[in-house]
This record gives sequence, structure tokens and C-alpha cells, in this order.
Amino acid sequence: MTLWVLTILGLVALIAVDFFIGRKPHDVSIKEAGIWTIVWIVLAGLFGVGLVIWGGGQAGGEFFAGFITEKSLSVDNLFVFILIMAKFSVPSHLQQRVLLFGVLIALVLRAIFIAAGAAVIANFSWVFYIFGAFLIYTAWKLIQEARAGDEEEDWEENRLLKAAEKKFGVADRYHGTKLFIQKNGKKIMTPLMVVMLAIGTTDLLFAMDSIPAIFGLTQDPYIVFTANAFALMGLRQLYFLIGGLLKKLVHLSYGLSVILGFIGVKLVLHALHENGVHVPEISIPVSLGVICGVLVITTITSLIASKKQAQKEAAETTADETPKDSIEA
Repeated sequence: MTLWVLTILGLVALIAVDFFIGRKPHDVSIKEAGIWTIVWIVLAGLFGVGLVIWGGGQAGGEFFAGFITEKSLSVDNLFVFILIMAKFSVPSHLQQRVLLFGVLIALVLRAIFIAAGAAVIANFSWVFYIFGAFLIYTAWKLIQEARAGDEEEDWEENRLLKAAEKKFGVADRYHGTKLFIQKNGKKIMTPLMVVMLAIGTTDLLFAMDSIPAIFGLTQDPYIVFTANAFALMGLRQLYFLIGGLLKKLVHLSYGLSVILGFIGVKLVLHALHENGVHVPEISIPVSLGVICGVLVITTITSLIASKKQAQKEAAETTADETPKDSIEA
């Protein structure tokens, strides 16, 4: 309990520092986003090293495997965050405030989700079969979507968000950083509050695959929570740093499908082993190597494919702009 309290207090302190440094709404530069992204990654690395020193190599390895997995899944989620920002026409100088509070909401909701998942796992070992099957299905679905070339062009509000809008009402424009305003004697939400709730509650849907995935790497609720916390808390800066590069990661879905499928198989093997079936279990070093290897290969192939596509489009544009009379000549 002491470790949990100290960890939560430490995370709250880091969030407070992050908030007060960027408390004034402003457009986030690439330099600022880059510096803070490095800071959060270094902090996560130091935390992982601390786990290795005081908790052993197994705990440290599980944290790093979980952190890298959650971080890679969160990058894919940034596509949806961009859609939400566009749908609500969020001013650029308010986007960092939206992401900060949206991530905080997501962190609280994920903590509840993790606690429930840990309780279920502790009492029902067969749930590993369900988690494993779900991850394998999710991996297959990602591949199908990637092969079909379907891109989500719009984002629909979930029921919780619609219920909140119906209860409180929504103002017709942004009012700076205000979350609520008084109108005709009634307190109503501003669009800023709505988009914060949208980011936070939408992330809970993402947790449906990311939480089972990390439970496939470790069953320690402390490691599951801290890996999620560090992955989420650096998400805001990552949004501004690689927002323009996301479209170049054309093979990301394939990479994530391989990772989720691999962890799904690992969960099924673990469940069989728990039930006395003699099957090989995948170790954390192997898991970490597979996850990192898949992400590196996916990134390289994505950049190569994006470069070829850009060259092809440039060549087609040049051909279209060639004057007709020069062709005839």
C-alpha cells in the first residue's frame, strides 16, 4: 500500500508540473513537444530501471514490454484524437489543454478497468482464454481493415457523451478555457468540456484491447497501471510531435496486429500451462524482443512505402502539369 501511495503521489506531482508549465494556452511547437516527449520517455526508463534494481529483472522486463506495447497502441489511437479535434474544430492553442484533461480522465477510467481486470484474473484463471481469443480476433480484424484500406473518415459520439450533452446542454462557441458557463440561469457545458470528455471516454474503448494485451505480459496490477500511466502521460506531447507523421506509418496496423496476435497466443499458452498442460511458455525477454523487432520493421517499411508513394504522386503531378503543346511538339 505504501508503494502504491508513493507512486500515485509521484505521478500526481509530475502531472502538476506538466500542467503548470503549460497552463497558459498556446500553440505547441515541435521543439517543445520533442523535449517533453524525451522527458517522459526518460522518466519511464528511469522508473523501469528502478524496478529492475528493487524488483528484479523480471519486473523490469515486464514493465518495459508493457510500456512499449501500450505506447505503440496509443500511437494508433492518435488518429482518432485527430478526428475528434477536427470534428469539434478545437482551436490550436486549446488542443494541449484538451489532451491534458482528456488523458487524465482516461487514466482514472483505466485504473478502474485495471482493478476490475486484476480482480477477475485473480479469481478466474480461465479468463486468460477469453483475453487471448479476443486479442487474436482483434489482430485478425486489424489485418482485414488494413488490407481493405478502410480509413475512418468520421467519428461518432458515444452514448455517455450524448447523455452528458443532453443533461447539461452545450454552448454554441468556445469560451477560452472555461468548461461551464451560465446561460439563462442554467449551467451548460462549453465545447471544450465536451471534447475533453470525448477524448477521455473514447480512450476507454481503446483500453478494451490494450489492457488485455498488457495482462498478457504481466499479471502484476502495479506494473500494468504504471506502464499505462507513463504511456498515457506522454501522449499529449506525442500528439503534437508526430501528428503530421502519422499518415506515413502506413503499416502500423499490420505491426500492431502481429503484436496483439503474438500476445494472444502467449495468453493461451499461459492459460494451458496454468491448467497443467505441458506447453512452452514465452518468456519476457522473448516478448520484449518480438515487440521491439516488429515495431522497428513496421516503421522502416512504412517510411519506405510512404516515400515511394510520395515519389509516385510527384511524378504523376509533373506529368499532368506538362503543357499539351510541348507534348505534341
